[in-house]
Amino acid sequence: MKTTFLYKSDPVRGRQWAEVFSQRRPDIDFRIWPDIGDPAQVRFLAAWEPPQDIAELFPNLEVLFSSGAGVDQFDFTALPPALPVVRMVEPGIVNGMVEYVTHAVLGLHRDMPQYRRQQQEGQWKPLPVRPANERRVGVLGLGSLGQAVLAQLVSLGLDCAGWSRSRHEVQGVQCHAGADELPAFLARTDILVCLLPLTDSTRGFLDAKLFSMLPVGAGLVHVGRGPHLVEHDFLEALASGRIGDAVLDVTDPEPLPPAHAFWRHPRIQLTPHIASMTQPLSAAQAVLDNLRRFEAGEPMVGRVDRAKGY
Repeated sequence: MKTTFLYKSDPVRGRQWAEVFSQRRPDIDFRIWPDIGDPAQVRFLAAWEPPQDIAELFPNLEVLFSSGAGVDQFDFTALPPALPVVRMVEPGIVNGMVEYVTHAVLGLHRDMPQYRRQQQEGQWKPLPVRPANERRVGVLGLGSLGQAVLAQLVSLGLDCAGWSRSRHEVQGVQCHAGADELPAFLARTDILVCLLPLTDSTRGFLDAKLFSMLPVGAGLVHVGRGPHLVEHDFLEALASGRIGDAVLDVTDPEPLPPAHAFWRHPRIQLTPHIASMTQPLSAAQAVLDNLRRFEAGEPMVGRVDRAKGY
């Protein structure tokens, strides 16, 4: 039986995937939704949002690939329990995130938001320059993105720490793990970067209790998912000075309504979820590499542990 790989996401990117597949795997029938062909031949599906009744629609589906780095948009209760789910791990996503977070952290480190406010007020007022090795940066989430970001920040001489639910070791980084070590991690963090996956346990993670454990005036770079952030608590932390300035790339909802407080808040820099984007050519190559692993019986890179949600 002929094998079909079905792509259900941005069709413009899908056509770029199709070119890569035609060159590297001409034996696979690559199709772009809604042109599914014979549903019984669909063995592999790449999607941002899978179709409903996926088990009934594609009875021979063997792997579901996320077209993005996250899988929180998937309803796992609607997926066959034994179906492998694989998130996107590719160089374009990693490089984009490293660039964005580095830019945001350095901007906060060198007081760029304050200089922008002074410019708007016509003030020429130099501020003290704090050496990089005296600026303490903490990254929530030590997956592939978190570790890549930390490697870059460490290379710039910043004093870096990381936190995750499970224990990790990252060169040049003070690693903390579990709920018991979260307060110490936060207490030593001048600039907090959120790169957590969105799960039931991390929804609302950035709340008043967490903010209260940060040094007064700490900066925030939020590039995880919008629902991590408790909006009311965040605005109160800004008003009280507990959070000094923030860079937000994700919100809940997306896009924000026109009258939302974040748009014009003087201490919030807002971007429209563009910190890191899947690059079509390298993403297609990463999926093909995982297909080779799957066919050889080898572990796939980015396979999701459903118990953890990432």
